[in-house]
Amino acid sequence: MSEQLVAMLPGSGLILVRPKYPENIGAAARIACNFGIEHLTVVADEPPDQERMLKMATHKAAHLIEQLQLVPDSRTAAAPYHFLVATTARQGKYRTVEDKPPREVMSQLVPLLTAGNRVALMFGPESSGLANEDLDLCQFTSTIPTADFSSLNLAQAVAICCYELFMAAGNPGQTTSSSGYANSHELEGMYEHIEQALTRISFIRDTNRSYWMRNIRQFLSRTRIKKKEASLIRGVCRKFLWHSGGQGWVAPEKATADSNSP
Repeated sequence: MSEQLVAMLPGSGLILVRPKYPENIGAAARIACNFGIEHLTVVADEPPDQERMLKMATHKAAHLIEQLQLVPDSRTAAAPYHFLVATTARQGKYRTVEDKPPREVMSQLVPLLTAGNRVALMFGPESSGLANEDLDLCQFTSTIPTADFSSLNLAQAVAICCYELFMAAGNPGQTTSSSGYANSHELEGMYEHIEQALTRISFIRDTNRSYWMRNIRQFLSRTRIKKKEASLIRGVCRKFLWHSGGQGWVAPEKATADSNSP
């Protein structure tokens, strides 16, 4: 390990999706502070109890609680980040992305982080974990290896993943020269355009929409799309939509309503 282990990981963040207990948020903040994570975002409908969070965070991590970003959904939480890691222990029917252990994922993530990209680790609710819609926002998925008894709580999972990211940052290995990647907000706009274009030609319908879009996301996420490339794809889709139906991009809600009309 290098002698100068970074004190902070600029551009790094934690996203906690609908955590049930404020104490777990406080514990996550304390862990984040220990391992140099800069930002903490919580997806929730109402502000968690600050006193209960601060009790677990301790005074050293109080600034993360005081600066905590509260957002209504995962898409908003993911928007500023270029690369996201979904942590999951569940294997659903359509979860075809290979889950890798945190150490392997973090070694791939650090070169992107040190090149100036913003990265985040996303954790789901204590009882159910991340939903498929949350996983759709992430370019990496990671599962913590355990023995037959797999029962890590939220704070324990956060600690393991943050530790592995911190240690990987101390041994950066390969580097990447590019920092012009599209962030999550730009990627989601691109995917909306792709979905509308494919709906227009009836490649995808309401009965198979989630299946095909999930596969398209997984395919394109492996290419690590740049900002200019996302803009190019959106431009092609806009032009296609205009020529095929007399209009460009429309809001997803209107597009769905139009596709259901007789």
